[in-house]
Amino acid sequence: MQPLAYEEFEKVQLLVGTVVRAEPFPEARKPSIKMWIDLGELGVKQSSAQVTHHYRPESLVGTQVVCVVNLGVRSIAGFKSEVLTTGFADDTGAVVLTRPDQPVPNGSRLF
Repeated sequence: MQPLAYEEFEKVQLLVGTVVRAEPFPEARKPSIKMWIDLGELGVKQSSAQVTHHYRPESLVGTQVVCVVNLGVRSIAGFKSEVLTTGFADDTGAVVLTRPDQPVPNGSRLF
């Protein structure tokens, strides 16, 4: 694997936010959940995440998640996904969300 210069990593903006709204996304090709995430000064941004194996929309409201906020907007089945909500695959390949283990202010940057 080719090493990444620290300056390159600094370009990726990873911020924490709180899910303020979540709902099923049956129109998506793969099972997904629509989320609206409060990212502090950045405001509330939309995200589509394939996390239905471990989460239900109602269980996500109030949860803090880590998002990449500077990848641009993607349209997924007509839904504007403005940030990438991050996670890791478990042993079955299902996504487990990346979350802080203690509350932190919305908009805090990962470093």
